[in-house]
Amino acid sequence: MDYERAKTILKQRGQSHLLDYYGELNEAEREQLLEEIENINFSIVKNIQAVGSKAKVKIRPVQAVTLNDVKRRRPQFEEVGLRALENKKVGAVLLAGGQGTRLGFDKAKGMYNIGQTRFLSIFEQLINNIKDVTDLSGRYFPLFIMTNSLNNGETVQFFKDNNYFGYPRDRIHFFVQNTEPTCDFDGKIFLDQKHRVSLSPNGNGGWYSSLINSGYNRIIEREGIEWLNVFGVDNVLQRICDPVFIGATLMSGFNCGAKVVKKLCADEKVGVLCEENGKPAIVEYYEMPPELANKKERGGELVYRYGVTLNYLFNVNRLNTTLSGNLPYHLAKKAVPHIENGVRVVPEEPNGYKFETLVVDMVKLMDSCLAFEVERDNEFAPVKNAHGTDSVDTARLLLKKNGVIL
Repeated sequence: MDYERAKTILKQRGQSHLLDYYGELNEAEREQLLEEIENINFSIVKNIQAVGSKAKVKIRPVQAVTLNDVKRRRPQFEEVGLRALENKKVGAVLLAGGQGTRLGFDKAKGMYNIGQTRFLSIFEQLINNIKDVTDLSGRYFPLFIMTNSLNNGETVQFFKDNNYFGYPRDRIHFFVQNTEPTCDFDGKIFLDQKHRVSLSPNGNGGWYSSLINSGYNRIIEREGIEWLNVFGVDNVLQRICDPVFIGATLMSGFNCGAKVVKKLCADEKVGVLCEENGKPAIVEYYEMPPELANKKERGGELVYRYGVTLNYLFNVNRLNTTLSGNLPYHLAKKAVPHIENGVRVVPEEPNGYKFETLVVDMVKLMDSCLAFEVERDNEFAPVKNAHGTDSVDTARLLLKKNGVIL
């Protein structure tokens, strides 16, 4: 794109300010700015009110494959799941773009040391969990790892320096998450530098489009992968490509599965798997009406009791036929560094929006989702805070309880 073309496009969209400092730039900076302008998704900021709106929905609880169901049918589920793994029908996607800011750590969260007497990164612990399954199935499934533009280099190097934690190098594939522009509350796109548009990762719901943009869909097609197990970097106890979970989901005939735990209390900060207007959906804890969050059955259990653990199994064919352009964007109010009057400022208070898609919205597009209950103390140890609830401290206690040497 040349300058005149960029000027015309920006004027049509009310974003001419992006060229305010063009005359101050050198040739390389001008080329970079014009390239970034050419790639801007202007439609995302065209109507902020529409992006942020939410239609009224009717919420209902879901039934789950309970711990008792799993115990009773485990051999059958496991046989089906192992067969899928042995036939190379399953791959995994690690959402590793998060930073360790809340842990007081300035690198990728997966690099954080959760060990005490030895160095044990979150990444290593997750790979150890994976190898429990690959040892059982005799197959190394492809592991796709989504990073962001800030931590990709250090993440790739960390795996390389640690010999990929014993996982075959040719089975690990890194890709960078897509980005979207940030803007002020009136929809004016920020400049991060005079020659750089302000961009932000597009949320964990962007994992599949980012994977496709990386070209790794060719691996999925070539190997005949039919299911992708998507999981977050936070939970250090989770089982990935768990054959019991895979088998239960395949036998259900549903298009996806979600590992869930029973909530400890009504106000626990986890999203709840339920139905919205007849379709599976995850209602975040802050969106659940209090009267529903506190509603109990006669036996005393919460009606809306199944909290998600960010461990999902998605049918690839269903992803390909439903996701194109359908994921809604969520507005996240953030303090966005930007160029103002020729100077880069770093605000302390929210001054604009970042646009994020969420993996929880993908569940609704699947039309059907199996709630698969797991034992909390064995498979749910999120590391979100340095201390307190869902922290490094609580995760370490649970890891020890499960025989992990720290």
